[in-house]
Amino acid sequence: MSDQIKHECGLAFIRLKKPISYYYRKYGSSFYAINKLYLLMEKQHNRGQDGAGIATLKLNVEPGYQFLHRLRKSGSNAIREVFDSVNDEMTELERMYPNLRKHPGLLKGYFRFMGEVMLGHLRYATKGLTSVKYCHPFIQSDINPNRNIAMAGNFGLVNNEALLDYIKDRNISNTDRESEIGPMMHIFHHFLCEEEGLHPEGANIEEVLKKSCALYEGGYVFGGLIGSGHSFIMRDPRGIRPAYYYEDDEVVIAASERPALITTFNLNPKKVNELPRGAALLVDPEGRLEVKKILEPLDKKACSFERIYFSRGNDAEIYKERIQLGLNLADQVLKVLNNDLKNTIVSFIPNTAEIAFYGLIKGLENYLKNIEADRIIRNKNNMTDAEIRELIHRKVRIEKIAIKDVKLRTFITEDNSRDDMVQHVYDITYGTVKRGEDTLVVIDDSIVRGTTLRNSILKMLDRLGPKKIVVVSSAPQIRYPDCYGIDMSKMHEFIAFNAAISLLKKQGKDAVIHETYKNCKAALANPENAPEENQVKAIYADFTPEEVSLEIAELLKSDEVDAEVEIIFQSIEGLHEACPDNTGDWYFTGDYPTPNGKHVAHQSFVDYYETKFSN
Repeated sequence: MSDQIKHECGLAFIRLKKPISYYYRKYGSSFYAINKLYLLMEKQHNRGQDGAGIATLKLNVEPGYQFLHRLRKSGSNAIREVFDSVNDEMTELERMYPNLRKHPGLLKGYFRFMGEVMLGHLRYATKGLTSVKYCHPFIQSDINPNRNIAMAGNFGLVNNEALLDYIKDRNISNTDRESEIGPMMHIFHHFLCEEEGLHPEGANIEEVLKKSCALYEGGYVFGGLIGSGHSFIMRDPRGIRPAYYYEDDEVVIAASERPALITTFNLNPKKVNELPRGAALLVDPEGRLEVKKILEPLDKKACSFERIYFSRGNDAEIYKERIQLGLNLADQVLKVLNNDLKNTIVSFIPNTAEIAFYGLIKGLENYLKNIEADRIIRNKNNMTDAEIRELIHRKVRIEKIAIKDVKLRTFITEDNSRDDMVQHVYDITYGTVKRGEDTLVVIDDSIVRGTTLRNSILKMLDRLGPKKIVVVSSAPQIRYPDCYGIDMSKMHEFIAFNAAISLLKKQGKDAVIHETYKNCKAALANPENAPEENQVKAIYADFTPEEVSLEIAELLKSDEVDAEVEIIFQSIEGLHEACPDNTGDWYFTGDYPTPNGKHVAHQSFVDYYETKFSN
């Protein structure tokens, strides 16, 4: 609860189909595209916490003039800093050339970021590399204008070493070895140059993507701007990472989130399309759009964590799914409460859990309505008017238990006393809980590490004096690391993993831990003959999810908390019911969608074991 879950990257793309003067005449501004790019990026700000960048491609530029420009910033305020810099540059130009903005043709020549094609990127470092030099877009320059590219993406590749070997074996230039998009981009550039050499009239971008993407393994959505005037957005064949697009007679646009497009351009949601698995959105220099199959689509494994946590809940489909996630938890909550809703208060922390909270309330209210109907039908002749009225007016007790004090938010990330600070980031609502009588049920999106829950949140809630605190996670237990673009790679940080290890030790099953290490080590040493099964699953095999949940509660309850603590997690079945089109559940099940996925889990367990047991 309130764990700082590592984010993933986001993408924004705009291709104008009319001359810039058209937008000046219709919308009263030459900055139509740059303003829309800013909005598209801000609407996805939850995805980028470490940096941001933009690239602009100018079409039909006279030879000798620069046509591809880029600007990047690092830090949590990167989006604002990028566009402040853009604004400062324009202000300086206007100081020298008054009224320049009223002349779109001249403006394009003077202003670096006035172009017809734009690519924006929101970055969250998945490898801990936060310097501005790791921020997207990346640029590959070439003396031939048609071989210049800018590229950015939201992805995680699980065969990066193989890509580096491919680059080395073919003497391909690679100046960005530490960044995942570096090898990815240089391989693309290699095939772009190859295609350019084969076809003097211009490279076939579809063929370039087919050759390069055949080498990439993982989850990805990446976009590119090419000096020839071509641009594209490409999605992986399993659809692990999300991408949406829209086209009309003025623009082609794409983003990582559907609501960002809908809101920024005031669109009918039904006209915003999901980019198919293994397909690319291709826009030629004349602005013609094609969606082409690049790779054969495989079984859809769209990330379910997108729906639970990352994507904005104002998307109609995501809203329904999060409601259902909460609704699916109602029976488990009632069981823990022994159906005693009279002495129960239900709330949520943080605000992102609010939609799942509404679903949980619907489930609990359905129970009350059924009880009401059954009792009236069975006892209507023996009930007084007052008893019937009391039964009809019975409601689930809902309170806003914690209110976030946003003024304190910026201080908690790197402060040594973070746990104490977190307790004060939320102002709790005193007087809502009957001390020693009420049970407090609080729902969250997910519980990853549990550190903040143990050290701060439970202590804060305990100050209200509840008899019992029930923490409800709308996501299942997070047991395995991610390798497809979300920074959750350290298995030993997951509270579910630590609970399973604790249970093994308590029951004298340490041999399972050692045997799992040997099996993971062997699989890493001989990947070609490694077993198909994820070897880390053995850590959980002897326990039911309920047993692991009980152990999690024991690990998270400190001596300073007087109330009884119980933890409830979403079931895998409940997840699949709520999110039927996003079946990528490897965090929870260990069933990785790509061949090398389980390699990451094996390596993570080996790292844990060799740290804990090396002495």
